[in-house]
Amino acid sequence: MSAALGLFRLQQVDRQMDQAQVRLSAIQKTLENDAELRAALEQVGKTGETHRQMERTLREAEALVKTQQVKIEQAESSLYGGQVHNPKELQDLQNEIAALKRFRSTLEERQLDAMLEIETTQAALQAAEAALQGLQSRRGSEQIQLIEEQASLAHTLERLGAERQAIVSDVTSLALESYERLRQKSRVAVAEISDNSCSACGTTLNAALQQTARSTLQVSHCPTCNRILYAA
Repeated sequence: MSAALGLFRLQQVDRQMDQAQVRLSAIQKTLENDAELRAALEQVGKTGETHRQMERTLREAEALVKTQQVKIEQAESSLYGGQVHNPKELQDLQNEIAALKRFRSTLEERQLDAMLEIETTQAALQAAEAALQGLQSRRGSEQIQLIEEQASLAHTLERLGAERQAIVSDVTSLALESYERLRQKSRVAVAEISDNSCSACGTTLNAALQQTARSTLQVSHCPTCNRILYAA
């Protein structure tokens, strides 16, 4: 890959990053002016997570009660199945069954508490969702679209940042310094050669300069605007 091609690709990535940053700034300003919607979205998220956690807790409680019931049935089967005749062993089994049933009662209480808590979290979630829907109906879908676009742009910038780093690793430090210096001046550091001319300022370029622009190692500059020249 020629030095000019690397810098041209770098400029393309930088332009995309600039555009994304500008759009992100505009979105941020818009969203900051609607704190009410953001608070409503956060409330739905929090209450939803709490409700899902309680659902998991209830499922766990139900599983524990079922397991405990199986243990009780197994112990009662041993007690009443006629396989145990020793009075002490029978007494031990009765004591074990009583203990198992007491613990089952404790587990059932936990299950009931979880069921009651789920009703509470479900009501809170429904109220939060209703509040959000009411707010959205007043605002329309614009704000939600902005938030979704904001997240998408953040991912885009992350991807472009990695792409930029890969390109920079193949560019010499001297060429990169020249590129950054030119970009700070005019935002356009690399100009394509089009119809034997610099696409930025229109200066006609001689064959030798165009050939240098195609060089793998060298970087050539437009004699008029000093931009780095890139020949496709």
